[in-house]
Amino acid sequence: MREFLDPTDRRLAKLLSSDGQDGVNQLADKLRVSAPTVRARLRSLVEKNILKVVGLLNLSERPELIAAIVCINANAQGHLDDLMKDIANLPFVTSVSIVTGRFDLIVEVLVDGDVQDLYRFTSELLPRVAAPGVISRSEAFVVMKSHEKWVPLPRGCWESSADGATDASIANPPR
Repeated sequence: MREFLDPTDRRLAKLLSSDGQDGVNQLADKLRVSAPTVRARLRSLVEKNILKVVGLLNLSERPELIAAIVCINANAQGHLDDLMKDIANLPFVTSVSIVTGRFDLIVEVLVDGDVQDLYRFTSELLPRVAAPGVISRSEAFVVMKSHEKWVPLPRGCWESSADGATDASIANPPR
């Protein structure tokens, strides 16, 4: 069972959500606790996989990035969690959610300025993630404009080799 966060952990998470650059001493001052308390709580939250401190990009300020939402109908026969985890490991995926409604999964995808990567994701990578017929239908929606949409860079996006070329082995894994 998941445990609920106490008020101090909630306030710490909230502070980091608004500005992940604050140091331990700044956080301690804002929380009115000691720096060792902040360090211990932060370490505990990270170790329990409750909190991750990362850099995010404001999608509305990055015209070279294309975001899409891919909706999936699946015949996973009791293995929807496994399918979700497999899709989450694909290049370009920022998140995967099991949802209610007419679709089973919602996948958020981020590619670097080339709809070919989005096409490759929907036509090659996604169908290969499961046995034939498991993914019965998918529908992609390209995000035309967003406001205050902060996203992590997924594997496959902005990755390049030493010569500056895109790492094709990430975007095109062996078949």
